[in-house]
Amino acid sequence: MNDPPKAFHGAVEGVTTSLLDTLRVGVVMFDTDGCIVLWSPTVEEILGWPAEAMVGHYYGGYLTDVPVEASSGAPVSRDGIYRTLRENRYWRGSMRVRHRDGHAVEVEARASLLTPPDREPFVLANIVETSRLRAVEQDLAALDALFATSPLGIAVFDPERRYVRANEALARLNGRPVHEILGRTVHDVLPQAMADTLAQIQSLVLETGRPVVDTVLAAPDGHGWRSVSYGRLTSPDGRVLGVSSTVMDVTERRDAMEKIERARQRLKLLDDVGVALGDLLDVPRIARTLAGALVPRFADYSSVMLYAAVAHGGELPRAVRPSGAPLLQLGAAAKARGPVVERMLRVGQDIALERGSIFESVLTSAAPHLVMSREELVSASYPGDPRVQAALDLDIHSLMVVPLRARGTVLGLLLLNRAGGRAAFDRDDLALAMELAGRAGISLDNARLYARERESALMLQRSLMPQQVPSPPGVQIAYRYVPGGSHTEAEAEAGGDWFDVIPLAGGRVALVVGDVMGHGLRAAATMGQLRTAVRTLAALDLPPDELLRRVNDLADDLAQGPDEPLMATCVYAVYDPSTRQCTLATAGHVPPLLLTGRGDGWEITPVEAPSGAPLGVGGVEFESVGLEVEDGAVLVLYTDGLIEHRGEDITEGLDRLVSLLRGLPPQPFLEDVCDRVLGGMGPGAGPAGPGGPAGSMGSVDDVALLMARLGCLPEDSAASWTFPAETYAVRRARDAVRGVLRGWGLEALTDDTVLLVSELVTNSMRHAHGPIGVRMVRGTSLLVEVSDPLPAPPRERNAAVDDEGGRGIQLVARGARRWGTRHGPIGKTVWFELSLP
Repeated sequence: MNDPPKAFHGAVEGVTTSLLDTLRVGVVMFDTDGCIVLWSPTVEEILGWPAEAMVGHYYGGYLTDVPVEASSGAPVSRDGIYRTLRENRYWRGSMRVRHRDGHAVEVEARASLLTPPDREPFVLANIVETSRLRAVEQDLAALDALFATSPLGIAVFDPERRYVRANEALARLNGRPVHEILGRTVHDVLPQAMADTLAQIQSLVLETGRPVVDTVLAAPDGHGWRSVSYGRLTSPDGRVLGVSSTVMDVTERRDAMEKIERARQRLKLLDDVGVALGDLLDVPRIARTLAGALVPRFADYSSVMLYAAVAHGGELPRAVRPSGAPLLQLGAAAKARGPVVERMLRVGQDIALERGSIFESVLTSAAPHLVMSREELVSASYPGDPRVQAALDLDIHSLMVVPLRARGTVLGLLLLNRAGGRAAFDRDDLALAMELAGRAGISLDNARLYARERESALMLQRSLMPQQVPSPPGVQIAYRYVPGGSHTEAEAEAGGDWFDVIPLAGGRVALVVGDVMGHGLRAAATMGQLRTAVRTLAALDLPPDELLRRVNDLADDLAQGPDEPLMATCVYAVYDPSTRQCTLATAGHVPPLLLTGRGDGWEITPVEAPSGAPLGVGGVEFESVGLEVEDGAVLVLYTDGLIEHRGEDITEGLDRLVSLLRGLPPQPFLEDVCDRVLGGMGPGAGPAGPGGPAGSMGSVDDVALLMARLGCLPEDSAASWTFPAETYAVRRARDAVRGVLRGWGLEALTDDTVLLVSELVTNSMRHAHGPIGVRMVRGTSLLVEVSDPLPAPPRERNAAVDDEGGRGIQLVARGARRWGTRHGPIGKTVWFELSLP
């Protein structure tokens, strides 16, 4: 309704207002001559004329010239109104009356001619302002139209919560006619549960005045949903008149919202599964993750079955399933565990599929299958299948068999089950399962391809690593290589770390550890090239710094391309057991550790060699550092993967390694030390045999570890002399060599050794003009070295018949098992080896 006029709001405080106060109905009495005899205060408010100014005056003098039409629709005059009263004793119509202020006021009037017994007749008229009356009429008409035409159910309740008015729409929603609703409460009309809820809402609204909007309840018949809103009705003076209610059928809206929510949940499931599988490159983990992500959100039980070739990184299965080929159950998840569940899922086992079964049909046709009943579930496999019986025992009533596909080929099956009171799968669920299977199939195929590349890289790397590590005299070797990865050999990833042990001339040995940045085939191939280059240059018997410089010069040739330059670190050490001298140089590598024994334990010293930049960085100088190593000292070479872990500074890892080595017992077995280091430097580590991969270090980088116990030559295994460049030097050298061979029990080598030493000493005496050094080392062979200050190496040449010289090097080359020369700090050394008897 419209707001009350200002006059209503100005009512005297404490006086109860009503609709009459809002309309302001005035009373006027006049006699049969038209003279006013009564003028009520309300009329005075409407027209502004006081009673004393009106009583006794003719009413027609205050009407405008043309009155509005009467109830019959015919216009009347001032005299016509009175004539109608005489004839019909009743007149109804509208007229315009002059206000005291001069403007016209339109009023609606009801006049009756009354004749009391024994008295003169008089006219009694009620008047009301037309504007206010029209507003009330319009409000009432609008309310009636709203009740009659609104598609919403509308009801009005009194303070006792009884229906006082309801429309046909509400009757249809409640399933009862209007006349059966009026005068009753919701408990008389609606089901108990719904009525209790609505009664509570009505009480709340009546007590607090706060409206309740859009409360959704189940329909009275249980089919559909209703939105209910309540508001309190109060009079202008604040009296509680009852509550109003609107009821709307929101079944379609609710269904649409449920569909939207269901679609949102489906998209979220797709997104969650995609995220879960996105960074996985291991087929078994993908299968387990996929199965686990779908339970219990989408299914009660799930399993992933794949061809063995897919699980192990082999070739994709052919388009036609091979006869009798089983599937491997790699992933499974269940809402509950127990013997029956284990019997149905059979995790980790081969699953043989019966010809003609639903599962075999899906594999062959690549079309999904939806099992909608227990009867169809029984016929899904061969009679008596224990898995089917287990499914029946678990009250499974709905099953989806979905192919896992990639590049047009079926990789395996995704099985999803629902049990108990859970709703059965529908076609929308099947479409979602196909989308999930499609994404999972791509992830599985990527993991399969990655496994193939990883296996190829590991195979290449193993073939490029040392197949047999020599055991030179005076050195004990132990080593480990751990491929990069997470926790298992199946997750191992080939990298660019390598180690090598290279026997050198003169009984010396080169120890090498390097690290090519990156992983995979390229890193393994680059590692093989780099190792080959180091071994080739090592044969030239170069000093460590010179060898690294030459390897660095080859960086452009070893790089994969101009956009992928070579980046590698390396440490190259040369140890001479006879002199106990170790010389090494590094190229951006982590520092080696030298373990020296003391009475109270080990002393660990990082060998701080002048470290050049990594290999591949041009314009860098490398420097060698020399160490004199005591007998029994252990040199530890390793790559950064041993001490570098995520979230940890590399210095912390180095400190942990030093602390671990410091606790070793005296003279430990180096193989045990390698296992202890790998086990103590990372979580979940496991030992590996010599040359084989170890368990994971918990690191993403691979690890190469090389340990060498130095200075272990037997007593009396070497002898050395220095002679002046005089003619008697040859005779003295012969005598010294004979005496040593006699003492070693090698008289059988005397003639050959004396002859070759005589030739080399003679060459040095003639050309070097300086002191001549002779050294003999007994190991797996007899090594003899002759040194002089002349830097130019001797050359083997063919002497003519009449030449007096030039045959010495020929004799050495023919008489020795092998021979060679090397440069030293000053001069050169010519050496040869003879096999022991």
